[in-house]
Amino acid sequence: MTTDELAESLSKELRHLVLLLRRAVAGQPVTSQQYAVLGSLEDGPRRMTELAEEHGVQLPTMTVQINRLEEPGLVARGADPADARVRTVELTDEGRARLVAVRRARIAYLGDRLDALTPAEREAVAAALPALAKLGRP
Repeated sequence: MTTDELAESLSKELRHLVLLLRRAVAGQPVTSQQYAVLGSLEDGPRRMTELAEEHGVQLPTMTVQINRLEEPGLVARGADPADARVRTVELTDEGRARLVAVRRARIAYLGDRLDALTPAEREAVAAALPALAKLGRP
């Protein structure tokens, strides 16, 4: 298999996995996009511009997402201690709880799918994880 063929196959399978994980939390009050933003805030406050860049969107689009997360109290805005003009966003306790709930639902759903694989297939998935992690990191 050529690199291009591998890239095409990987892209297709990743799309299926993303859709699978979205279905796992369908009906949750947090959308997949909002979940991704909450996950980006897990390690502490972030600048709005950093969030927009990480998620590959323009700042106005990220502002809309943050507004939607702020309304139910999942995130709170703040100021950067180094520059009061810069706005930051951080998880609230409720936001962290929702993030954990969505993550647990996804892990449980994916765990059920993994249980349906043979031991050899699960080992193959485990063996591929380091390479996948390397692909996903800048």
